[in-house]
Amino acid sequence: MAEAYIIEAVRTPVGRRGGELSRVHPADLGAHVITALLNRVDVDPTDVDDVIFGCVDTVGPQAGDIARTAWLAAGFPEQVPGVTVDRQCGSSQQAVHFAAQAVMSGTADVVVAGGVQNMSQVPIGSAMTVSPFEGCEGWRHRYGDEEVSQFRAADLIAVRWDLSRRDMEEFALQSHLRAITAIKEGRFDREIAPVNGVAADECPRPDTSAEKMAALQPLRPGGRTTAALSSQISDGASAVLVVSERAVREHKLTPRARVHHISARGSDPIYMLTAPIRATRYALERAGMSISDIDLFEINEAFASVVLAWAKELKVDLGRVNVNGGALALGHPIGATGTKLFTTLLHELERSGGRYGLQTMCEGGGQANVTIIERL
Repeated sequence: MAEAYIIEAVRTPVGRRGGELSRVHPADLGAHVITALLNRVDVDPTDVDDVIFGCVDTVGPQAGDIARTAWLAAGFPEQVPGVTVDRQCGSSQQAVHFAAQAVMSGTADVVVAGGVQNMSQVPIGSAMTVSPFEGCEGWRHRYGDEEVSQFRAADLIAVRWDLSRRDMEEFALQSHLRAITAIKEGRFDREIAPVNGVAADECPRPDTSAEKMAALQPLRPGGRTTAALSSQISDGASAVLVVSERAVREHKLTPRARVHHISARGSDPIYMLTAPIRATRYALERAGMSISDIDLFEINEAFASVVLAWAKELKVDLGRVNVNGGALALGHPIGATGTKLFTTLLHELERSGGRYGLQTMCEGGGQANVTIIERL
């Protein structure tokens, strides 16, 4: 089978809600990472076959196929098309999958995959002017009138996997400490393309403590999940260059990794956030691998309960998971998070000398993508 190679990966710093990136047009954020990506490689923009971007809530400044708008806003050739993908939180991870599939099928040689989200300008759920399930007889027949909510799902998971609030707060605090250490040690410097003078992630809270977390009220009456145990609303963009073996030869490129496996699976949409468990099992089986074969894991910290349930079910050592912190500390610009995590995983494999990295994340509708890459 043909290979899909990773040449470069870059992201903006992640801006906190209302922070320095909040005033940047989403298309300009996307244009920024595309420009930074192509500035790092010797590839003529006219040789790009497609631009695939993830974005959720594609309304207002994020409407109208933002993949295409971002490419044009960057000043690149009009002949290159773009398409926007919505697999909820996994949108830009799915963009990488589509790019890899295009390359591996022989229908494309050079693809920019990425994502963008400005949650300050376009609040989460803006596209849901009404409930997407309202009036759907098929949905009601199957799932009744059950509340479909990520906050409820996070609490349901905590109960089902016997995760106490204290367990989750300890994990959240560890995420912050890891993120703060990573920033201080410059671990993200190579992967970040500064925006308007902002060169570091804004979301980590240096003053976070177990005591402060314990004082917060639950998001739902009687629940276990608090704001500290939830990913932070944020702004950002990220992009990855995926190419074929022919492109490697013709452009004299040096691959940094290859795509070893890509897949996606679904699970209960009411529990919503449990699909990474099934998806990880499926991916490892298809790839002929085991948990012990993976050097580093990036699983999106949408909620603390999601990661802890996944790790508990699959018996994953948390010492290999989100080693530089996760979305609880670093933010979750939903459409951009997939390629943001991919970018961090690639750079950390290089920094640590690891060979295989696995990325997964929960997604609306009860879905999850899994990507396994091999560092070269």
